[in-house]
Amino acid sequence: MSGSEILVQLLYILSASLFIFGLKKLSRVKTSRAGNNLAAFAMFLAVAATLLELGIVDYRWILSGIALGSVIGTVIALRVPMTAMPETVAIFNGFGGAASALVALAVVFNDWLADLSASGITLAKSSGETGAVQALTIVLSILIGAVTLSGSFVAYLKLNGSLNNGKPILLPARHFINLLLGAGIIAVGAYFGYLTNEPNHALLSLSIFTVASLVLGILLVIPIGGADMPVVVSLLNSYSGVAACAAGFVIHNNVLIIAGAMVGAAGLILTEIMCKAMNRSLLNVLVGGFGGDDAAADSGSQEYTNIRSCGAEDAAMVLESATSVVVVPGYGLAVAQAQHAVRELATLLEKRGCKVTYAIHPVAGRMPGHMNVLLAEADVPYEKLLELEQVNPEFKRTDVAIILGANDVVNPAAQENKNSPIYGMPILEAYNATTVFVVKRSLGAGYAGVKNDLFDRDNTTMIFGDAKAVLQDLVREVNEL
Repeated sequence: MSGSEILVQLLYILSASLFIFGLKKLSRVKTSRAGNNLAAFAMFLAVAATLLELGIVDYRWILSGIALGSVIGTVIALRVPMTAMPETVAIFNGFGGAASALVALAVVFNDWLADLSASGITLAKSSGETGAVQALTIVLSILIGAVTLSGSFVAYLKLNGSLNNGKPILLPARHFINLLLGAGIIAVGAYFGYLTNEPNHALLSLSIFTVASLVLGILLVIPIGGADMPVVVSLLNSYSGVAACAAGFVIHNNVLIIAGAMVGAAGLILTEIMCKAMNRSLLNVLVGGFGGDDAAADSGSQEYTNIRSCGAEDAAMVLESATSVVVVPGYGLAVAQAQHAVRELATLLEKRGCKVTYAIHPVAGRMPGHMNVLLAEADVPYEKLLELEQVNPEFKRTDVAIILGANDVVNPAAQENKNSPIYGMPILEAYNATTVFVVKRSLGAGYAGVKNDLFDRDNTTMIFGDAKAVLQDLVREVNEL
């Protein structure tokens, strides 16, 4: 092994190690920024090692790539608001899947396709004993990458409401269509990789395989409603990692295999956590249909009969005497960009001797960790963020619960109404607080499309309005007390 080959392998090992440490640091808010920087440096080392290995190091191309990527990343970071982060993450997942599929397609076109007819052998036999494995990894890389790409774009359109307002699109016999398409993809993939040695046939079957995989990604995501989008985004993130891992096997790149496997495993673990938080199986989510027009059909009356509302002045008088307050953030908080306002109110109450904490439901918002990221932006101490299991016993000892734009995750129907579509879903038991303030623009339903029984409770008072405006009014009123 030459000196340059040893250097390349050392860089790969160092890069893989940094990826692992970076991922570990990303698991905590305090170290997440350092973890992100560490992973970025690991990626830089991996790219440099790959260019060295391929012998195509040219500082002009490298500088051009860094400049182009930096401009695109900076523009996205500056222009995308926090409320659009779920869509951005979905698109990034799609780009990851597209990159993996393109790597596999490039290998096919550059290394194999032209040689099939001349050698008279199939793709699976073109690399000796490892040919069958290579063919399988190419097929998997294209399939998973294409499904991730098209599925992520559908998720993007659903999250921003461009596609059927985020509601499920339920095609007749969709399960049969998906099974038929899946079987067809397997058959065409087997023909392309293992049966044909004719370049024209291979090219045609490869094209059909790629297009069919893209269609499968669309069909798998369109029946899933907005309520399940956090799970879908997490699952597509896992898919992009698996696709990258398969692409690593295609080009024999250990760093890509390790990084892809870590992303795939982390995404799968997060998906499992999200499913558990919704008391639903992954299969149930993938089958789809939740959150559609018929979601509330069996959940009883959708009319409210005991609604009480108040203004900021009345609410401030209650908060003045409170010794413990739990804030429940939801997507409405993100829409209103009210994270700094709620931090200001919390600081004000704490100066008056009140204990303020934040209750975080795993599926609050529209992507995994959405509320954590939002509150971290306002420098809310991480130790004040309590998970569902920690905070639920605390609600019985809480004077005031302030719900900011959250809906389904605080709905008592999940525990009391067996006919409700969300029955069995673990919720934040805010209804146990002495007083509950719900800050909301209207009585409109959440993603699940069902009535929120909490609004009818005797200890619940609605404060209608934009979350940020209401919080600013509360700050002003509390200051004047």
